[in-house]
Amino acid sequence: MSLDWEKIERTDLWKILQKLPKGSLLHASLHAAVDVDYLIETAFSTPGIHVYATRHLASPDDSNEVSFVFQYSSGSAKDTEDKPTMWSATYEPLGLVPLERAASSFPDGGEAGFRAWLKSQCTPKVGFLDYQRRAMPIVNSLLSYEPILRSCLRHVFAQIAADGIGYVEFRHIFNFPYHKQGRDTPEEDYGEWCHAFQDELARFRGTAEGRGFHGVRIIWTSRRSLSNRALSESMTYCVLAKCDYPEVISGFDIVGERDERSLTDLVPILFWFRKQCVEEGLEIPFVFHAGESLRNEDEADQGLFDAILLGSRRICQGLSLHKHPLLIDSIKEKKILVECSPMSDEILGLTDGIQTHPLSVLLSRGVPVSLGTDVPGLLGQNAHILTRQFWQAIHGLDSMGLAGLAMMVENSIRWSCYEDQPTGEWLSDLREGILGEGVRARQLQEWYAEFEKFCEWVTQEFADIEVDEAK
Repeated sequence: MSLDWEKIERTDLWKILQKLPKGSLLHASLHAAVDVDYLIETAFSTPGIHVYATRHLASPDDSNEVSFVFQYSSGSAKDTEDKPTMWSATYEPLGLVPLERAASSFPDGGEAGFRAWLKSQCTPKVGFLDYQRRAMPIVNSLLSYEPILRSCLRHVFAQIAADGIGYVEFRHIFNFPYHKQGRDTPEEDYGEWCHAFQDELARFRGTAEGRGFHGVRIIWTSRRSLSNRALSESMTYCVLAKCDYPEVISGFDIVGERDERSLTDLVPILFWFRKQCVEEGLEIPFVFHAGESLRNEDEADQGLFDAILLGSRRICQGLSLHKHPLLIDSIKEKKILVECSPMSDEILGLTDGIQTHPLSVLLSRGVPVSLGTDVPGLLGQNAHILTRQFWQAIHGLDSMGLAGLAMMVENSIRWSCYEDQPTGEWLSDLREGILGEGVRARQLQEWYAEFEKFCEWVTQEFADIEVDEAK
């Protein structure tokens, strides 16, 4: 979908949606929230950043098959000045090359060409597979070095708050060792990563632009393609991080490509993980991706059954859910939220557009739905993380209006994991909603007050026009 956003952002509808208090962002990936241009500039301004590849990139087509990522090293540029870079056929696989040297020796335009090439590698083209295999590792490798992580977190937090979002749960895959500033030896676990995250969040909330911002938590995410040993190691790191920084970790998810292991295959190790949590007295609820395709029906549908039976509190995507009335009834009965992101699904080639997205069907069946967005930073949309998603929904669906958007915002708050809760307490809070006495009820009460002020502003600011005319 190609839209003239500059023109759209001059409309009255855009002004209204930008002002709308947007509650919580639940469907989001940390690596995809980081603005690519900002990330590249930060990498170049950070001393000691090196790059390496699994083999040479001498041919223009090699970048489609070769893994290319970043790592900090204190080694001097003189140590590698005589060694070939990855642009040479004689490059030694996994050999570290200083970023400046890799950029200046880029065969198609030097540093300027390298920056453009790197941005293209970090920007998802149409297709989920391309996004998972190429863009994600590059960004995550940079977020595994403390100075870059801290700088990007500050930038992301500011962009989130500026778009009227009060709370976020980022999914993040910890697939690279974490290096503290100036240290060649990586940390044994991700406790220091969580410390940096918690520290930067506290600093941001202490600033004027972060005042009133409720917080950010991390959904620890692992890959289905991992072996049982590697997956159990990731789960152990998750438990350790939760023990040391309980406020950082809010849940657990497992993602992968459509032809990888199903949740059914992973039941034994998921039960093992749950047992570890019980033994440590931890609440790490499941918030699974499921039903992620409209094409591979059997696999996608089985994932929905698995997620429900495993007690997932929310389901991310749920694209195939609309074809199963009994599953819809089960999700409503068990009070499971579906995290939808029509714009991201279209960009990643999972759907054809908002008009064919199952969102409208789910809403018509009374399924609890919230709107999110999975790739804003990789597409330069940080300044309008949810506003563009809301604009697409209200403009692309005839039945959607401000009341429908408000309902999904309210859902995002109701299903937010602001604090750790056992299942019984979680369900009780969901039933009580704004009438409860916990954190969720207070957030709902605060949002209702903000939404009432917003409605007053709309009626005063646009007293002479109808909202439909603003489109």
